[in-house]
Amino acid sequence: MPGCFKKTLFALASLISFASFILIVVAMGTPKWMTGKILCKTGADLVNATDPELVKFIGEIYYGLFRGGKIRQCGLGGRRSKFTIFPHMVKKLNTGLHVMIIMFLCVAIFFSLVSFGFCILNAIKVPYRAINGPAGACLWNFLAGGFVVLAVTSFMAAVKLHHLTERIANFRENVFQFVILEECFEDCFWICVASATAHAVNLLLIAISGIHFPKVKTKTEEVNVTAEDIMY
Repeated sequence: MPGCFKKTLFALASLISFASFILIVVAMGTPKWMTGKILCKTGADLVNATDPELVKFIGEIYYGLFRGGKIRQCGLGGRRSKFTIFPHMVKKLNTGLHVMIIMFLCVAIFFSLVSFGFCILNAIKVPYRAINGPAGACLWNFLAGGFVVLAVTSFMAAVKLHHLTERIANFRENVFQFVILEECFEDCFWICVASATAHAVNLLLIAISGIHFPKVKTKTEEVNVTAEDIMY
């Protein structure tokens, strides 16, 4: 049986792994990875809008991995619309990269659950096989955190290098052209960052559990037995 200190650390690590699993699932299902402000350039150019008038041509956009929405401002008031990435819009995006982001997160979900199971196992008993012990728990946490990092990095590449927001804003816009004025990573993106950080914390906890602290030994008093004590 593992000691009380080791049990506590692995129990805490299991909770963190399960929390990471929940965080990734919530992040994938929420359409708030990115928000931004979009300028209707065509409308602004038609009326030669100056700085005070540009407010009438600045709308908003938000999106996640599967859906989103935008407010178009082209001089005649805001028009709200919602959209889904699959199956139509993904053809206009970098399909391979977008699918890879989703796959990375799905794999991270799987490894988070495996990590949760391994941490529970190590909290209950000391496994006989090394791969089932702290080494295995470290491996699954490393893989889970690594795939989340890959997903986050890929999403940043899609936004910054492949102009994801601009592509989404101009999807099926035959008359008006939109320019991105501002982009901001939102809660769901940072939730994934928190998930990767949680697995890094787990690695630290598992490393601490392997430290053997010196045991405090109580010094027993030596009993001196003399010949007179034996006689009495």
